[in-house]
This record gives sequence, structure tokens and C-alpha cells, in this order.
Amino acid sequence: MRIAGDREICMAAGVCVMTADKTFDQDEDGIVMLASDHVSAGEESIVRNAVRMCPSGALRIVTD
Repeated sequence: MRIAGDREICMAAGVCVMTADKTFDQDEDGIVMLASDHVSAGEESIVRNAVRMCPSGALRIVTD
């Protein structure tokens, strides 16, 4: 599974980091940063929840 974060849409709420801190981080302005765009099998459920709960819709699951 791969994910993408749109830094232009991100509103720095931090829900992604609170939900899946192994996958998401924030820069000094609170804007989303990806630790990696590939998600391990064990983290998929948690990352899907983070994508779903993102208040700005800045996160998405990338389908190949």
C-alpha cells in the first residue's frame, strides 16, 4: 500500500500523526510529512484510519 500527502491542502491538524506516528510527521509549521510513502502490512489499518480521519482531505491511498 502506498500513500500520498498534499502539503498544499494540509491544515496542520495533526490527526495523522496522532493516529499513525510511524508513517506521518509534521514540519515546523505543522504540515504533513511522510516518513515513507510505502506502508508496511502491519500498519495498513492504522494508516487507512488516518487517511479517513484527515479533516482537510490532504491524505490519500495511492492505487497502482
